[in-house]
Amino acid sequence: MKESTIYSIGHGNKKIEDFIEELKSFNILYLLDIRSKPYSKWNPQFNQAELRNEITKQGITYVYVGDLLGGLPEDRTCYDFNGKVVYDRIKEKDFFKEGLKRLTTANDKKLNLAIMCSESNPEECHRCKLIGQELLLKDISLKHIISVDKIKSQEMVMAELTKGKGILDLFGEKKDFTSRKSY
Repeated sequence: MKESTIYSIGHGNKKIEDFIEELKSFNILYLLDIRSKPYSKWNPQFNQAELRNEITKQGITYVYVGDLLGGLPEDRTCYDFNGKVVYDRIKEKDFFKEGLKRLTTANDKKLNLAIMCSESNPEECHRCKLIGQELLLKDISLKHIISVDKIKSQEMVMAELTKGKGILDLFGEKKDFTSRKSY
């Protein structure tokens, strides 16, 4: 397994100051916003302009990549007939492959970066079920920031998500992950 410099974080209902403190505790230099829609109805401090302004003051570079790595792509072929996002469909798309390539290149260059979405719990977010799993295939274990100085590995989060059963079903078939809600 390659040493990973790629972290993940969710803003949830955090205060912006606490969010920044968590990033700083891991020396994050780049924040990659992977939200398809970089706005928050309930937490306006995480709207794109406000977030960019606050983290830039702290010497952290903001980069929007929700068009490449977002969990709600505009491409409707990534959705099932119920409107749920099917992550196995996204990972085959060129836009996603380009985003993943950017992450692996950053890791090869040992850049400390965090991908950010809105979900606080990584096991409820595509950054774990999709991006983290695809990085594992490249021998990169995503580090999920839980709080200041506390992380969980991708492997640990997946074990929690699947209750220790792994990602294969009883017949050895890979489980399909989808979004929790329909869109």
